[in-house]
Amino acid sequence: MLTPGRLAVLLGLLFGFTGMASSAVTVTLPEVAADLDVSAAGAVWMVSGMTVALAVATPVHGRLADMIGIRAPLCLGVVAMALGAVGAALAPSFGLLMVARVVQGLGAAAVPVLATALVTARLEGAQRSAALGRIAGFAATLGSLGPTVGGAVEAVGGWRLAVALPALGLLALPVLLKAAPTTGSHERMDWVGAALVTVAAAGLVLLLQSPSTGAVVAGIGAALLLAGAPLLAARVRRHPQGFLPRAIVTNSTVLRSAFAAAAVPTCWFALLLGVPLAAASWGWTPLQTGLLMVPAAVIGFVSPALARRSLARVGARWSIAIACPTAAAALLVAALGAALESPLLLGASVLLVGVAFGIGQPAMLSAVGSAVPAGERGVALGIATLVFLTGASVGAALVGGLAAVIGIPLAFCLLVLLPVAGFAALLRGGPDRVAPPATTAPEPA
Repeated sequence: MLTPGRLAVLLGLLFGFTGMASSAVTVTLPEVAADLDVSAAGAVWMVSGMTVALAVATPVHGRLADMIGIRAPLCLGVVAMALGAVGAALAPSFGLLMVARVVQGLGAAAVPVLATALVTARLEGAQRSAALGRIAGFAATLGSLGPTVGGAVEAVGGWRLAVALPALGLLALPVLLKAAPTTGSHERMDWVGAALVTVAAAGLVLLLQSPSTGAVVAGIGAALLLAGAPLLAARVRRHPQGFLPRAIVTNSTVLRSAFAAAAVPTCWFALLLGVPLAAASWGWTPLQTGLLMVPAAVIGFVSPALARRSLARVGARWSIAIACPTAAAALLVAALGAALESPLLLGASVLLVGVAFGIGQPAMLSAVGSAVPAGERGVALGIATLVFLTGASVGAALVGGLAAVIGIPLAFCLLVLLPVAGFAALLRGGPDRVAPPATTAPEPA
């Protein structure tokens, strides 16, 4: 029998492998650049390209789950993630590697939103909060261990073996096939709306990536955003029950929670890229750099309890409010550590951001999942996760693009503005919305 605790552990491990798809490769970028004859800035696209695919595909998976149930899109996503990881590991050129990474991102996008939707569909109340906390804890732990594991695997078998690590997610398939619901609304997919969301989201993410990718990518991103955003707005007005329901984009709780919580992955990915850059400038090996990230993995073991207590005592909204200044503090500590060349301070910074992630992510998911009816939960979580992952793109893009121009410490300091803005957003508006309870009981565990 699959208990709520075991389900949370399984989904947390799967979520962690998704995060490891980015974190494990950050310490191997110099080796990839040298082996495939690309520049250091070009190699960063291994992280950026997958992040773009991950972000834009998230709401599509969420909407598919609303229509046909969680099982098919989640299982197919895990398979695509694994195939992309293996394809990237075997790629003979950087171009083919990027194709495989995009496939990996498109598949991995199913995991964050549908793992959450699965917990929300099967569990209620305290069990749901506890499960979301465990998922975030395992995700934070494995994601934080990614650089350490990636560095160790690279030392043994090279960067290709490190890139293939997310293929281990296939081990979860037998349980997912039994646990994931197959029921949905059976509505038709609004493919025009889905395409417009994808175009607008891709444009935004590419535009945010432009500090590290140049004017051409910035122009493409701006063109996609300027073309897609107005058409998407018109589509929502004409089809309020389409791919992007008007009820979701006008739900203040969804928007406020997603925007504020997005500051947490902004800080996390900024450190995920900035800390290895700083360590590499000191002449550290990938394994040494990975060991520097261990404190964040350690905090992942206790973050489920922190998230559970925070959600129980202050609720989802104010749990996010705790995460934002904690993430800001992590950036300031990292800036000081990079300026002073202090490994101790850099280690402390990743510990702080691990605390912020462990509290902020389950709080955001809990707030959004509780604010919408069950039939719209998949797409709401998809849109919220899209905003959340866009924050990750901002962190990676700004640090990757600005580090060479203004230095890593100043780049970290500049990003502090984002968690401050997120905290300010939480102070505005009325109380969070709470959707009426479902008329049917959740499926038995």
